[in-house]
Amino acid sequence: MTVTYTAEVATCRGFGCFLTLLLRWRGSIYKLVWPDLAAFLTLYYCLSFTYRFALQPDQKKVFESISEYCDTYSNFIPLSFVLGFYISIIMQRWWNQYSSIPWPDPIAVFVSSNIHGQDERGRLMRRTIVRYVCLCLTMVFSMICPRVKKRFPTLEHFVAAGLMTESEKSVIIDLNSKFPQHSKHWLPIVWAASIVTRARKEGRIRDDFAVKTIIDELNIFRGKSGLLLQYDMISVPLVYTQVVTLATYSFFITSVIGRQWLDVDEKDPVYGRRRNPIDLYFPVFTTLQFFFYMGWLKVAESLINPFGEDDDDFEINWIVDRNLSVSYLIVDEMHHEHPELIKDQYWDEVFPTELPHTIASEPFKEKIPQPSTANIAVQFATLSNANPSTIKIDELGMADDNQSGIHFSAEGRSSSRLSMHRPRTTSAGSTTSMNNMGSLPRVNSVTSTLKRIFSRENTPATVDGNYPPPGSRLAESQSQTSLTGKYFGGGGGSMRIANQVIEEVDEQATITSMASKKPEVRPTARSLFENSEPIPVPQWRHSVGITSSAPITSMNPPPASRGPSVQSVPSSACITGDTISMTSSNAGDEDEFTRLKEERRRERERIEMASPTPVETNTINTNEIDQRDS
Repeated sequence: MTVTYTAEVATCRGFGCFLTLLLRWRGSIYKLVWPDLAAFLTLYYCLSFTYRFALQPDQKKVFESISEYCDTYSNFIPLSFVLGFYISIIMQRWWNQYSSIPWPDPIAVFVSSNIHGQDERGRLMRRTIVRYVCLCLTMVFSMICPRVKKRFPTLEHFVAAGLMTESEKSVIIDLNSKFPQHSKHWLPIVWAASIVTRARKEGRIRDDFAVKTIIDELNIFRGKSGLLLQYDMISVPLVYTQVVTLATYSFFITSVIGRQWLDVDEKDPVYGRRRNPIDLYFPVFTTLQFFFYMGWLKVAESLINPFGEDDDDFEINWIVDRNLSVSYLIVDEMHHEHPELIKDQYWDEVFPTELPHTIASEPFKEKIPQPSTANIAVQFATLSNANPSTIKIDELGMADDNQSGIHFSAEGRSSSRLSMHRPRTTSAGSTTSMNNMGSLPRVNSVTSTLKRIFSRENTPATVDGNYPPPGSRLAESQSQTSLTGKYFGGGGGSMRIANQVIEEVDEQATITSMASKKPEVRPTARSLFENSEPIPVPQWRHSVGITSSAPITSMNPPPASRGPSVQSVPSSACITGDTISMTSSNAGDEDEFTRLKEERRRERERIEMASPTPVETNTINTNEIDQRDS
């Protein structure tokens, strides 16, 4: 079984926790290296005694020359590089093999959750599926692991262990006789998939998605089982293993000769290598070098196949027993069973601020983690922006339909001005004046503008092309009503926007308050303009205070592609045939109208004076402007 020491290295104190592991024997490097080290030292001392007591002086000269040669050129073998790269490949392969071991737990959970039925047949289906899954994995283990092979050498042993029945064994034997070249480990997975399909036909699985989920898990299990066989079949290339082995043993064969203590004169120009007298009795650093390099090679030999019988190999027999027990427990004993649903002790608190500690765990109570900039203090004088940028809406002068608009000015590093011309009309058809308002901060301008547009009292034509009765309007939402009443006043006449910040309406509160109400049915653009024919535009007649019958310049209808013309009819208008007469609501509107006309005249004069060239295309008759504004 794999040697584990995780509990002993959980906390490092003093001189470290690895020192306590050096005296272990099982799974240690001493257990792997000691035969090779004993052979190395035996050969080393045999050569040493032979050199000092058995050789003649001429023979000693030959031995000394060979020793010098081996010691000089043994360092040309790149043993550290070859062993290091080889060990990294072996370690990665070792962990990948363990990660490839499939576990039947996900399949058992899906089977228990989706194959319903408390009767004997439902229980039989669930248990058979997980038994086939465990049988597949055990058959794979018996082909790659010597321990499992010794436990289940034949199919009869699978039958005796309860993983296979006699009929299933006969099917496998028959297939092996017909197709002997391939492994049959995948056959139980095919049987399990057939049972899942049968359960769906019998109505024990409620939907096809559950069937697909179980089949996908079975395919994943089969794929990982096949991957284990591929790891067993395709190992690290033999040439690489041979290179590492030859490099290691060649290095130490040359070292056992080249590291001998030679009885030569230190002043000899050929054999004048300095020798330490300690090597005469024991080669200390040569032994350490052999121990480390040979230990590296033995680690690779031990981990290249983790399904063997080494101390650090995987405990596969335990995995076989565990899989079968847990699978049966999930699909049978715990099928549709769970503890009683009761309120937890934090039911009234929603969640605990902190779980309790014992006296032993109180010293290990962790503090709340802080971000890296939590302790950085910024001075108050440095909090202001270096280059502030403000966007204001000023000089909201309104001209006629072609020249009126809202002027935005952006003030920052440059004094450039962006002008945007956009006409606005009230429900009575008059143009809104926003002149001499000063500086209006732009707060949610896009949203507020859209709300103001859709909250106007312009009454569109119905689907059949007729206008609704005068004074009627579409139903407004709460946000529209609040905007209209707060900023635009009542109906009729001209609108005035106070010199204040247009605040955003709390849409979340509006949605929450209207959640219980029946949703309003509002017309859409498609319902307004679909299947509608152009309607004749009436001729407008108007006067201030009295009804006028003098015709005014007729307005050209819009193109047919844009749908019928939609006009706003005020509540004080009188419709007679093709003429419409309009009277002002009160005398205060005359003063307002006069002020608006004067402001427009001044704005027009200012634009004409600021323009470098005479504006010919935008010249409009003053009478037409006065008639339109009225």
